Amino acid sequence: MANLAKLDFAALDIIGNNYLTWVLDTKIHLEVANLGNTIREESSSASQNRVKAMIFIHRHLDEALKSEYLMVEDPLALWKTLRNRYNHQTTVIFPRARYDWTHLRIQDFKSVAE
Repeated sequence: MANLAKLDFAALDIIGNNYLTWVLDTKIHLEVANLGNTIREESSSASQNRVKAMIFIHRHLDEALKSEYLMVEDPLALWKTLRNRYNHQTTVIFPRARYDWTHLRIQDFKSVAE
């Protein structure tokens, strides 16, 4: 069954193509809701806040990811698991983007620096 509630931002897809933007959006929304401590190591947040954070994170996951991580009850544990699964993209995407930016050509100029 599809999510009936309107999402604040795009859900994390199973492939993880939108992982970097999903992480940023999730962190921002958790901070706004005063739930940012639930995904930090040094946190000792209340159980009610951890449950609220889990509800929010689960709402913004692909259905396949929800069923895969159904038994994870701690938002920090889920956050770490997703980071271990998808964080390799920073080492793959950023160098290519940096290369593309430095070699970007705009009409009559050879590069952005000119």
